Amino acid sequence: MLMAIQDPSPETPVTDSQPEAAQTGTETTDNAIDKAIDKDRVQQVLDMVRPYLQADGGDCELVDVTSTGVVMLRLQGACGACPSSTYTLKMGIEEQLKQHVPGVTEVIQVH
Repeated sequence: MLMAIQDPSPETPVTDSQPEAAQTGTETTDNAIDKAIDKDRVQQVLDMVRPYLQADGGDCELVDVTSTGVVMLRLQGACGACPSSTYTLKMGIEEQLKQHVPGVTEVIQVH
């Protein structure tokens, strides 16, 4: 009688008995949020909105991200002196960051 031998390949499904971190090889999302907001992810979202700012002669620079979820930006070029910069900051950049980066609570402009 022939016996089937299972190949222990890396594609073997992970069972539910293992912690999520062991399943994915990374921390769970909740733990990552508790530690700090991912500045690289913030920068990626800023890179997504940057072409819209540059189209109007402006840009933005990530200054800092606080432990409370406040993202500090420096608006540059035309955006720095534009009367609509508050609207751009709150309704444009802040909304995109809140949507795509867990833990972001507010975006403020620094000079």
